[in-house]
Amino acid sequence: MKRRVVSILLMAAMAAGTLAGCGGTGSDSQSGSAASAEEGKVINIYSWNNEFRERVELVYSEVEKTSEDGTVTTLKDGTEIHWIINPNQDGVYQQKLDEALLNQGSAAADDKVDIFLTETDYVNKYTDAAADVAMPLTDLGIDPDTDLADQYSFTKVTASDMNGVQRGSTWQCCPGLLVYRRDIAKDVFGTDDPEAVGEKVKDWDTLKATAAELKAKGYYTFASYADTFRLYGNSIDAPWVSEGETVLKVDPKIMNWVNDSKEWLDAGYFNPTVKGQWNSDWNQAMGSASKVFAFLFPAWGIDFTLSPNWDGESGAWAVTNPPQEYNWGGSYVHACTGTDNPQHVKDIILAVTADKDNLLKISKEKTDFTNAQTSMREAAEDDANFSSEFLGGQNPFKYFAPVAENIKIAPLSAYDQGCVELIQNSFSDYFQGQVDYDKAKANFETAIKERYPEITEVQWPE
Repeated sequence: MKRRVVSILLMAAMAAGTLAGCGGTGSDSQSGSAASAEEGKVINIYSWNNEFRERVELVYSEVEKTSEDGTVTTLKDGTEIHWIINPNQDGVYQQKLDEALLNQGSAAADDKVDIFLTETDYVNKYTDAAADVAMPLTDLGIDPDTDLADQYSFTKVTASDMNGVQRGSTWQCCPGLLVYRRDIAKDVFGTDDPEAVGEKVKDWDTLKATAAELKAKGYYTFASYADTFRLYGNSIDAPWVSEGETVLKVDPKIMNWVNDSKEWLDAGYFNPTVKGQWNSDWNQAMGSASKVFAFLFPAWGIDFTLSPNWDGESGAWAVTNPPQEYNWGGSYVHACTGTDNPQHVKDIILAVTADKDNLLKISKEKTDFTNAQTSMREAAEDDANFSSEFLGGQNPFKYFAPVAENIKIAPLSAYDQGCVELIQNSFSDYFQGQVDYDKAKANFETAIKERYPEITEVQWPE
């Protein structure tokens, strides 16, 4: 199945009468509340890794056990959660999910999708009101204004459709920080104090001057030009593709990233051997032999990416403010239209994304920066419970909390994942000297139209 905007496929399917939706045609649910009918015996949850499963096991009180292979979790009432996991790489997860959603109306009760997860880069595709695959939370009996009142506002917006109807929830808030090597800071600046280092990286102009200092001592500021992309991409003023249009408009801030990255690479502020992210060279740049000073990471990046790649002692890294506020990632939890387990689904969503005590437990045991403003303010002041051994006893929540409160999410579109991936791929060849600037632009136009055939034009900023 070609990768394209799922709403187009799903609207076609609904027109053919193949989808039965909660709150839509063929709905079995009662408007405004979870269905009163008997629940099914199997809850099917689609995701790309075990992160959500581990958090359900941690805080959902109805969990009894999970099979050794992690594919089935049994609840105390005998209901089984079946975890359907497919990798995110190359769009495999979305392809498998889309296929299941297209079959939702005709699937047997125990084969229906009950919960599915999305990432920020493609959440908009699934919260589309016309697609109607992610149920409005109010249809489950969850009131976002009261039950989710303490969530960070940008996460609520991200999980909502164009009409402002919230169709998902998340336990995560993913504000990003600058994570730096203490030994390099001491060598170059004479101190590794987070406040002092924060002054050296407080904005892009200041950081550029600091990058020159680092270079003079033989260090790179960041591993790769890809490391800075999220900060620029999070601040675009308009969606890549506006609702109902087929013209893709590249925001000027994306081209600022291209121009600044070329300047920094030529100046020697990035490691020229590290081409992009999520590859062996990038992973090695996090090791003790590396000359890279810093990375830009949210909480999950520190714990799931930096820490496993660090081969030195704990306490070698610290966090401070980034040059601008940004958010990277976030796993959104959606009740699937047509679920035969609305009460279980409601309970799971509330347990993992709305209960304050549960969210604090996730933060303590999984080091997630969770989606509750009051709890995270408390964590920021609670060094005893929220200090990090990996960060030398530093409490990172002190720095995460103010960033989270100042994040303004960029306008989303159903094309975000492809645009984010392909613009970086196309200009990576330019940065590496394999193509010129105009050829990189042309390559992006070709690649984006191949992935999304409905795109008729790409407009570049003046």
